[in-house]
This record gives sequence, C-alpha cells and structure tokens, in this order.
Amino acid sequence: MFPLRDTVQARSLPLMNWTLIALNVFVFFALLSGPHAEFWIERYALIPAHLLTTPAAWLTLFTSMFLHGGLFHLLSNMWALYIFGDNVEDRMGSGRFLIFYLLCGVAAAIVHVLMNPSSTIPTVGASGAISGVMGAYLVLFPFARVITLVPFFFIPYFFEIPALFFIGVWFAGQLVNALITSALATPDIGGVAWWAHVGGFVAGMVLARLFIVRRPVRRFYVDEYYPW
Repeated sequence: MFPLRDTVQARSLPLMNWTLIALNVFVFFALLSGPHAEFWIERYALIPAHLLTTPAAWLTLFTSMFLHGGLFHLLSNMWALYIFGDNVEDRMGSGRFLIFYLLCGVAAAIVHVLMNPSSTIPTVGASGAISGVMGAYLVLFPFARVITLVPFFFIPYFFEIPALFFIGVWFAGQLVNALITSALATPDIGGVAWWAHVGGFVAGMVLARLFIVRRPVRRFYVDEYYPW
C-alpha cells in the first residue's frame, strides 16, 4: 500500500511542516551527496555505544534525525511527513508542532539506544520523529481516510482506507519486526531501526493531546475529522 494523500483539509498553511521537509532535503543534498558524506555521518549519526560513553554524543539525538542514508530513505520519510504532518501541525500550531516533532525524534532515538546499547551501527533518519507524527495523527484524526495506491500485476488500484486501519497495520509491522530483532539479538533487520519507529509512534500517541490547541466550539458546526 502506497499512501497518496489523506481526506483531511488543513485549515492553515503547514509552514513548519514544509520547513522541516525543506531542511531535511537541504541537508541531504548539501552535505550527504558530496565527497564528505561519510564525515557527516560519522560525526552526527546516532551510535548507541558512543552515546552511553561519550557525553558529547548526546547531541546526536537531535542531529541524527536530519540525516538520511540515501535518496529513497529521504523521499519515503518526507512523503509520509508531507501527508500526515500538515494536519497535526494544524491542530498544534507551528511552534508546538516543532517541539512535538523533536521530542518524538528524541524518544525514538532513546528507545533504539535502550534496545541496542552496544550497537556501533550509525543510525540516521527522521523516521522516529515521523512515526510520532503518525501516532498523533491516529489519535487526532481516527475517522480520517487515506487514499492509497495498491498495484496488482502492474495495474494500479486506488482505495480509500480508514486511517485507523492504514496506520494500525503499519505500526503492527514495525512492532513485529522490532520483536524479531530482539529475539534474534540483532540491532536491525534490513538496515531499519524498528524499535525507533515503535518508540516514536508511542511517544506521538502519548504526547498528542498535550500539544493540541483546543478549538472553540462553534454553534451548528460539526467536523467529523476533529473529535477533540
């Protein structure tokens, strides 16, 4: 299933969401596509074993979420942020959304470190923070739908899938893979920090209601996508 868009229309311009996307794209093409890419990865990626022994490495809890290991990694993350981030920002406001995003990214990184404390594999990507955005989306827009592309024998089919189902299936996949990594005592499968996704998602669900801006009740007004 490939998400194309959701059915919720944001009421304000998602300036912070666009800024985060632009910043990630800029960092990738300005720093990680040149001859010194390895230097930036080694210096600013999250390495669990270093984090627990080097105080200065704690900065990588933040810097690692703006680095990506490849173009597909970048595009897949930014596409998910583009689809789900605008509405979450709309409910929180730009400033709160930025703080929420960073907290989810840090929470994801901490969970990854706790589950893989001796790993020396550099971890990069915004996936943990974006998982938090998806967790918040599930809490704030449980009745929304996601327009999804499902190819079958090279024939594209389009379905309007409930966000609860789409995100729920996605999270179940992350959790299963995370449990497998723990059972096999491997830090990741296929180069993916599954526990970071799980940690970020749970953090997003927990923090979502703390960051939303309550909207005034409007007379004779009903919005099926804003239950809170």
